[in-house]
Amino acid sequence: MFIEKQTVNQIKLHRSGMFIALQRYVYIKINYQTIFIGAKKMANTYTQIYLHVIFAVKGRDNLISPTWKEELYKYITGIVTNKNQKLIAINGMPNHVHLLIGLKPDIALSDLIRDVKANSSKFINDKQWVMGKFEWQAGFGGFSYSHSQLDVIINYIRNQEEHHKKKSFREEYLDFFETLCN
Repeated sequence: MFIEKQTVNQIKLHRSGMFIALQRYVYIKINYQTIFIGAKKMANTYTQIYLHVIFAVKGRDNLISPTWKEELYKYITGIVTNKNQKLIAINGMPNHVHLLIGLKPDIALSDLIRDVKANSSKFINDKQWVMGKFEWQAGFGGFSYSHSQLDVIINYIRNQEEHHKKKSFREEYLDFFETLCN
């Protein structure tokens, strides 16, 4: 008599684009005949998703003031944290912001950034930190990194002021795309 136990994982494509293991199905083959034994839920989902996100002030105007940028960054950190995501680094310049996020697969990046931009622009407008209406430019750039690259990208984000003494926001953004294409 031939007996073999077989386990098959059911995989689902989440709206964030990540695959999530949902259930584990157990089968036993006896003399090449498959018999379904049962199903059990997968205990956990494990991911390592690190994303560097860049978005700009509408018109790339220099509206983020050094006098209140730290308060803005704390507010953005709160938005990301309240969405059960991990903000690893944040910094920017008067016309754009960089975030390094440890993303869980239960939210789409576009949904998270939409909420960050909507809530932070409302925060800036409620504080009346700028003349007129503050808005973020439509869209964002998102770039993924492995765990081994985190120190480099964290230092890059922390040293934005030094970096932008050499490159404009436009040059920096185009360099990201050029690096991805090579």
